[in-house]
Amino acid sequence: MAEVGEVICGLDIGTTKVAAIIGEVTESGVEILGVGTSPSEGLRQGVVVNIEATTHSISSAIQEAEQMAAADVQSVFVGIAGGHVRGFSSLGQVSMRSREVEPIDVARVIEQAKAVNIPLDRQIIHTIPLEYIIDGQGQIRDPIGMNGVRMEVKAHVITAAVTSVQNIVKCCNRAGLEVIEVVLEPLASSMAVLHGDERDLGVALIDIGGGTTDISVYSEGSNVYTSVIVMGGHRITQDVAHGLRTSVAEAEAIKRKHGCALISMVEDDIIEVPGVGPRPPREFKRRFLAEIIEPRVEEIFLMAQQELLASGSAELAASGIVLTGGAACMDGMIEIAEDIFQMPIRRGVPTAHAGPAGRSVTLAEGGFASMIGDPKFATGVGLVLYGAAHDPVQPELSRKVARTEERPSAFHRFTHWVRDIF
Repeated sequence: MAEVGEVICGLDIGTTKVAAIIGEVTESGVEILGVGTSPSEGLRQGVVVNIEATTHSISSAIQEAEQMAAADVQSVFVGIAGGHVRGFSSLGQVSMRSREVEPIDVARVIEQAKAVNIPLDRQIIHTIPLEYIIDGQGQIRDPIGMNGVRMEVKAHVITAAVTSVQNIVKCCNRAGLEVIEVVLEPLASSMAVLHGDERDLGVALIDIGGGTTDISVYSEGSNVYTSVIVMGGHRITQDVAHGLRTSVAEAEAIKRKHGCALISMVEDDIIEVPGVGPRPPREFKRRFLAEIIEPRVEEIFLMAQQELLASGSAELAASGIVLTGGAACMDGMIEIAEDIFQMPIRRGVPTAHAGPAGRSVTLAEGGFASMIGDPKFATGVGLVLYGAAHDPVQPELSRKVARTEERPSAFHRFTHWVRDIF
């Protein structure tokens, strides 16, 4: 885990905004020092489509956060999302080097779980252990120190398109930043908004961003399912722009100020809508705005429900669903979600008590903790928390694992054969 006094930056590169969050590791958790945001011009549905525009947006957000934090950022944990993200289950197994499980044994078995055939245009970004099994004994979360002969791991492997990862890293490098790790955005968001008891009982996280809606399901403390829907809040904004015949920028402002996801919650208030170009402004009833928004929100939730039901993960979310992301702030989102999912729904915001159980790093009170108490900052804050709980790469251990697994010597093959027999 990160040491006290270490400064960590999380970079959320979204379709509508780039958010940079700078935090410092303290004795009580992570204190937020600075927040920077910039309009995102170079992404579509979570994928980079313009290198220069994305680089400029990153630089602007980082510069604003650095000025607020009075700190110089050299490296970042950056988020990734998009329709190219895929998740699947995998199984790894190894024979123990000794009768007691050591860290290198855990690294070896996880490497085995990663040793699966995937297309050349994809790469593994996360391998999440769900449970360890030692000599047939399952439901083990931390096997270090336990005795046994053979260890297995059931893992959730998440892959992404190689080009998408490379383009995000390239944009960060052009902005003068080193990427420590590319992190799946819903995984980061979960660290900021989910509580340990929710993870243990079972919960579904739906993160509605600008270009995508990310779904992740947690059960018994682990991420067991991941999916991405290529539709988010920006699609709602486009509907508003077409329906009210105004610019996308004005539609976004109107959606944020007057938008409501449930028609029955809206009264007949009058809103003024600027015209396009030289056209004069016009007046509409707020109810008409809700009539534009509700069908699209309903479509997003129905698609999310279909994903959960098709995967069989819906029944795992015993504690309900947590909504986060920028679009989750809109009035009526909780109510329409409860009506569709027929489950308890709450809005997820970064809090001082959030974070996974066990090796958790939580937000510390003070600093700018109140400033980032908004669902739109869930991913950025989660990236900082992920970085604070991050284990630095151990090159020597990695080399040992690679030598053992990829090119074992004749002696090692013989000793493993003997151990398997006896």
